[in-house]
Amino acid sequence: MTISDERSTEVSGPVSGHPHNTRKLSWTQRPGLLSQNLLTAIVFGVIGYLIGHWFGNYLASGYSYIANSGQNSIANTLALAFGVVGWLGGIGALNYPFAKLFGVDGLEEESPVDNWSKYFRYSLDHKIVGLQYVVGVLLFMFTGGLLAMAIRTELLNPTTHIFSPDVYIKIVSEHGTIMMMMATSIIVGPLGNYFVPLMIGARRMAFPRIEALSFWIFTAGYMVIFSALPYGGFPTGWTGYAPLQTQAGPGMVSYLLGFAVIGLGMILAGFNQAVTIINYRAPGMTWSRVPVFVWSILATAALLTLATPVLFAGGLFGLLDKTVQTAFYVDEHGGSSYLWQNLFWFFGHPEVYIMALPGFGIAGELLPVFCRRPLFAYKVSAAGMIGVALLSFFVWQHHLFQSGINPDMRPLFMLTTELISIPTGFIYLVGMGTLYRAKIRFELPMLFVLALFFNFLIGGVTGVFLSDVPVNVTVHGGFFVLSHFHYTIMGGLLFAFMAGLYYWLPKMTGKMMNKKIGKVHFWLMFVFFNLTFFPMFIIGLLGQPRRVFTYATNLQGLNDFSSISAFILGFSFLVFFFNLVYSMWIKPEVAPANPWESLGLEWQTATPVPSYNFERIPVIMTEPYRYSEEGAPAFADFGPKDAPDSPTHTMA
Repeated sequence: MTISDERSTEVSGPVSGHPHNTRKLSWTQRPGLLSQNLLTAIVFGVIGYLIGHWFGNYLASGYSYIANSGQNSIANTLALAFGVVGWLGGIGALNYPFAKLFGVDGLEEESPVDNWSKYFRYSLDHKIVGLQYVVGVLLFMFTGGLLAMAIRTELLNPTTHIFSPDVYIKIVSEHGTIMMMMATSIIVGPLGNYFVPLMIGARRMAFPRIEALSFWIFTAGYMVIFSALPYGGFPTGWTGYAPLQTQAGPGMVSYLLGFAVIGLGMILAGFNQAVTIINYRAPGMTWSRVPVFVWSILATAALLTLATPVLFAGGLFGLLDKTVQTAFYVDEHGGSSYLWQNLFWFFGHPEVYIMALPGFGIAGELLPVFCRRPLFAYKVSAAGMIGVALLSFFVWQHHLFQSGINPDMRPLFMLTTELISIPTGFIYLVGMGTLYRAKIRFELPMLFVLALFFNFLIGGVTGVFLSDVPVNVTVHGGFFVLSHFHYTIMGGLLFAFMAGLYYWLPKMTGKMMNKKIGKVHFWLMFVFFNLTFFPMFIIGLLGQPRRVFTYATNLQGLNDFSSISAFILGFSFLVFFFNLVYSMWIKPEVAPANPWESLGLEWQTATPVPSYNFERIPVIMTEPYRYSEEGAPAFADFGPKDAPDSPTHTMA
C-alpha cells in the first residue's frame, strides 16, 4: 500500500485484506454537487416533509373516513418519510448513488473544507463521523434526561399532579424510546467508528459512505421519534404493544417510522463494522491478537446485523396497519397482538447486549492499562462475548411470561435466560481476575470502570431473580424491573461510555479533560445513581407499578428520596458538560502523546490523528496487553521511514 502526495491510496492485490480490484480512495473526500451541510439538510427536510404531507392528503382525499378523521396516518407517514429523504439529500448522502445512476463522474475530489464546519457535513473520514456521533448521542441523552427529570418531578407527590395521566404516560413513553434507541449507538457510534480502524491498523472503514450514512440516518430517526410530541405523543410505553399501538393517535406513526429509520441505520452500521474488522486488519493481527474492544464491537455488529431487521420489519407492519388498514396486529381482523411482542422482543433482548457488550469491551481495554498487567484470560473474554451474542437470540420470550402465551414454553425460556448468565459471568470474572492483586492507578477512566463492575453486579444478580417465572410473575410491571434494567443499561453502558470518553478524548481532541472537575462528576454520578435506583427495588417489592403517575401514600418518602437523588444525578451530567466546555475551549490543556502509557495501537499514531491514520501500515508482532513483561517486544512495527508501506501479504 502506498500513499500519494494527495493522501490517497492505491489499493491493489490482497493488501491488508482489501479487495483485489484497483481503485483510488481519498480519506477526507466529500462528494458533492453543491455545498451541502446541516443547513441545507434542514431546508431539504422541511421541503420533503411538506411535499410528503401534501401527497398523503391527496392519496387519502378519496376516503372521507380517513381524510376527515383528524388522524390521517397516510399523510403523517409520508410527510415524515419524505422529510427523512430530504434530510439525507440535503446533507449530501444521496449525491454519489444518484451521480452513478446518471453516469456523472468527478465526485472524488478532495474536500476543500478543513475547519470546524466539516463536522456539520457529510464526511467520509471515520474520525469526523466518530466525533459527530459523540455530539449526537450527548445531545439525545440530554433531551431524554430532561424527560426523566419531568417523570421524577411528577412522582414527588402521589396526590398533587403536574401532568394529567395522558400526558404523563406520553412523557414516559418518549423518554424510554429516546433513551433506548440512543443507547444502541452510544458506544458503537462514537468510539466504534473512531477507534476500530485505528485499533486494527486500518486507514478507514470498509465502506465510508455507509458509515457516514448511518450517522445521518441515526439523527433523522431521532428527530422522527421526537416529532411524536407535537403529534400528541403515544401512550404505549417504549415497547409499543398492540392493541394500544393500533388504537393510538398520530404520534404512534412517529414511533413506528422512527424505529424503522433508526433500525436501518443500525443495520448499516453493524454490517460496516463487521466487514471492516474481518477484512481490514493489519498484517499479523490474527484473531488471537485482536483487542478486546474490537471483539466486543464485532459481537455487537453481529447482533445489529441479524436482530435489527426484525425490528425494521415489525415497524413497517405497524405502519401498514395504521395507514392502509392491514391487520398484522389486529386480533379481531385475523392478526395477532402477540406477533408484535415476539418481533419486538426478538430484537429487544439482543438489544440489551448491543448496549452491554461494548461497555464490557471498554472495561477490558482499560483494565490492563490502569492495572499495568495483561488482561486475565483474554481468550475467555472474547469467547464470552461471542457466547452472549449467540445465546441472546434464545431468551426473548421471558418478556412474555405474563402475556398468556403458551405456558409450556416458560421452563425453556427460564433455562435459556439463566444460561446466558454463564458467558456474561465469564466476562465479569475476567475483569475481577485482572483486578486481583493489581497495583491499580485510580485515574478518572478507571474510576468509571470500577463503578461499572459494581453497578452491573447488582443488575446481574437481580436479573437472575427475574429469569425465574414465579418471581417474574410477582414483580412484573413494577419498579423492581425498572431498577434492574437501569442498573444493567445505565449503570453499565453509561458508566462505560464515560470511561471511554475520559480515556480517549485526549486522542480525539488533543486536549485533556480537567481531572478535578471530572472527579466531582464521577462521585456525584456514581453515588446518586445508586441512591436514585436502589430504592426503586424496595418500591417495586412494595407494589408500585411502572407508568402510573399515582401510588400509595406510604411510598412517598422513598419516591421523594429517589426523585431528589435523580435531580442531583442529572446535575452531575451538567458538571460533565461544563467540564467538556471548560477543557476544550475555556482553559484547554494540551494532552501528552500517550497520557495513559497505553500499548494500544491507536496511541501509536500522531495526535490529532491524520486523515490517513498511519504513515506506514503497522505489522503486528505480539499479543496485546503485555504490560508486565519486561523486555517484551513492541506490539507493532511500523518499519523504517524510508521503507515501503507494507509487503503484499495474505491475512492469517
